Amino acid sequence: MPKHGKRYRAAFDLTSKVGAVKNLAEAVKLVKATARAKFDETIVISSHLGVDPRHSDQLVRGTVVLPHGTGKSLRVLVLAKGEKVKEALAAGADHAGSEEFVKKIQEGWLDVDAIVATPDMMGEVGKLGRVLGPRGLMPNPKSGTVSFDVTKAVNELKAGKIEFRVDKGANVHAPVGKASFSEDKLLENAKAFLRELMRAKPSGAKGHYVKSLTMSSTMGPGITLDASAVTAEMA
Repeated sequence: MPKHGKRYRAAFDLTSKVGAVKNLAEAVKLVKATARAKFDETIVISSHLGVDPRHSDQLVRGTVVLPHGTGKSLRVLVLAKGEKVKEALAAGADHAGSEEFVKKIQEGWLDVDAIVATPDMMGEVGKLGRVLGPRGLMPNPKSGTVSFDVTKAVNELKAGKIEFRVDKGANVHAPVGKASFSEDKLLENAKAFLRELMRAKPSGAKGHYVKSLTMSSTMGPGITLDASAVTAEMA
């Protein structure tokens, strides 16, 4: 059994006395109080959903631009040709180009957090599927990362756009900010994500959609939320 440090134990003692939190604002207050690491911890909301990801009509996937961003500065690569390269760089992309970046990635370079591609580059991008797919970097039209409107795509990513997707265990995890954020900013980000998660409910989902919810910081204990009460706030 791994042993936890004093900070974690103190945070756990604080949350264990509370039980399931019925109010999202109270959960935000608790998660900030339990984020006691020496670095700016990421705040994450984790959910377990009443879906079976093995069925195509029960997949959950979506994107949301968090009102106050993630607190992380994303490095964005745009794979494009001609004038779209200049447009991407003008919009704030960290890197932009075509075949030369495809080759760099094939050779092992991946110093980026997000990749946007124009549709006319997808033939080349397809060659990178085995590299980008497992890392969640493959451009996709559904997430808005395959588009000729590279300015919009870059601006959204830089502003705090996140993508979420259900895993094989029917769980969805999403970052909603940093421990240094004010309670108001974390609350607004959390609500934005949860509203989008509710909108992403697939037609094939039966019974309770959100079965459980927790909020935690990188090094802190999970704070259990009353899923029914909190999702009712999103209505």
